[in-house]
Amino acid sequence: MLSVLRNRTYRRLFTAQVIALVGTGLATVALGLLAYDIAGAQAGSVLGTALAIKMVAYVAIAPAIGAIADRIPRRALMVGADLTRAAAALMLPFVSQVWQVYVLIFALQAASAAFTPTFQAVIPDVLPKERDYTQALSMSRLAYDLESLFSPALAAALLAFMSYNWLFLGTVGGFLASAALVVSAVLPKRVPAPKWEGGAYAKATAGSRLFLATPRLRALLVLNLAVAAASAMVTVNTVVYVRDHLARSTGDVALALGCYGAGSMIVALILPRVLDKVADRTVMLRGALLLSLVFAALGGVTAAGGGGWRWPALLGTWAAFGAACSMVLTPTGRLIRRSAPPEERTSAFAAQFSLSHACWLLTYPLAGWLGAEAGLQAAVIALGAIAFTAALTAVRLWPSSDADEKPHVHSDLTADHPHLAGAAEVFGGWSHSHHTAPDPLHRELVHSAP
Repeated sequence: MLSVLRNRTYRRLFTAQVIALVGTGLATVALGLLAYDIAGAQAGSVLGTALAIKMVAYVAIAPAIGAIADRIPRRALMVGADLTRAAAALMLPFVSQVWQVYVLIFALQAASAAFTPTFQAVIPDVLPKERDYTQALSMSRLAYDLESLFSPALAAALLAFMSYNWLFLGTVGGFLASAALVVSAVLPKRVPAPKWEGGAYAKATAGSRLFLATPRLRALLVLNLAVAAASAMVTVNTVVYVRDHLARSTGDVALALGCYGAGSMIVALILPRVLDKVADRTVMLRGALLLSLVFAALGGVTAAGGGGWRWPALLGTWAAFGAACSMVLTPTGRLIRRSAPPEERTSAFAAQFSLSHACWLLTYPLAGWLGAEAGLQAAVIALGAIAFTAALTAVRLWPSSDADEKPHVHSDLTADHPHLAGAAEVFGGWSHSHHTAPDPLHRELVHSAP
């Protein structure tokens, strides 16, 4: 899997992503401590609002960026986003009011909403081979999982020698290093964007309309909801399970979250080989259905009155959640790449970024509110029902005939058309089989459902 790092451009972009993730992780720890200094016992409320602001920024800003991305060089857009994030992080240590925290968090996350979809849309151009791109997706999944484990440990080590305000400088350094690496990378020439009818609104909604028009992407929409239900349960209620429900130590909270990350990483490591032989549809739908089974297991752990088996059972459940989420999330880039022509990829990735975070904007507060007001079992039942319904809906929306390669006939192209290289002449046209995307040559083929 590390062979993709031989590509110089990808190596620099991946390193930029990793460094920026570590910086973001440091900021997350420092932000919690800053909120406590400013708001005291109301720090939880401040952080909850900051998280909501983050999601709102992601949902609102990503489509807008997708609408103007074709007017701005991709390198300039990513570097500008990194510099904006660095500036916001640099100002955070100097705030003294809660509203100032909210403003800076919105600026930082709005810049992230510009950087991430653009970065995701660049990688398929840098790594045009399917196998290389699949490996890059697994590397990206590993980077996110390792960051969730490494950043808190690094923050804890640094806090032994310095105040939390210095962690923000680490964040600034991460974003500046990311900007420098992006500047040094030679990006492939971008395919000219299509001309949209309807102005700015049509451009901003182009990615969403592509999702709604393509069966496999409609399925991805509800798969995002299944993953959001599981990840919200883990993110919001891990501390409640460990400290309150099982009466374990504070350190066991990190262990439980580590099991979730370990399950995700194991799947990310093995998926490149699996996806060489198994269709994306099979892997992703089985991952979504597995989430429902894991919720059922969690319901048993939650309902049990006592017993030492509950702690290892919870760790296993969290690891299974991580594995199932990774089965859905890791191939997502492949799905979008195959469903969107090169000139529409930025809009498509922006739509995925926005719509997936809209799911989290729903499930995060639901997990927290139900867990606090109605109990953990109610949260498990509600979120498990969401995951199960989403999985069944995805199975229905994603037709089994939607193979990775589709045999088809072109009857309106001349024999010397470049697209027909290797095609066989048949009655009525030229026949061949390949991965399809909704470009002008195949749009009806991809969008049609049986």
